[in-house]
Amino acid sequence: MILDVTVDDALTDIVAGRFDAGLRLGELLEKDMVAVRLTGEMEMMAVASPEYLAQHGTPETPGDLHHHACLNWRWPTDGSLYRWEFEEDGREFEISVNGPLIANDIEVVLQAALQGIGIAYTSHERIDGWLKDGRLVRVLERYSPKFPGVYLYHPSRRQQPPALRAFIDCLLDRHV
Repeated sequence: MILDVTVDDALTDIVAGRFDAGLRLGELLEKDMVAVRLTGEMEMMAVASPEYLAQHGTPETPGDLHHHACLNWRWPTDGSLYRWEFEEDGREFEISVNGPLIANDIEVVLQAALQGIGIAYTSHERIDGWLKDGRLVRVLERYSPKFPGVYLYHPSRRQQPPALRAFIDCLLDRHV
């Protein structure tokens, strides 16, 4: 048995691409797919290095981001810039930010944040270690939205190959 993995941040049509399954955030799942939850709820957050905050101050509201160097991420699907999502009193809203860097790879953005270049926006799972060791600091925490976690999805239970079933079982064993 061979596990053939393709890594792509685009919203790929797994049926047209002839993939057995895909991984996607719950909020982006297609309605006709069978979904298997792999993680719990996730949280988005704005973060910066202590050095950046010492030099430029800490934003108090999402609107304050317009006066900061924000590190942008470009959607691979259509090339647009990701709009940072926030929540206040149950109301969700998005903000377009500007800054010295735009990348289509979140790791490039996070490395820039670690270097003190600006404020980044990402999920807590990617940066938990850096938060714990103090290399990154959360800002605007009270505005951070939660969202459905990561799911493995596939077209149909009827056509599920045995290797896919084994892969799903393996993933579930590791996340339980």
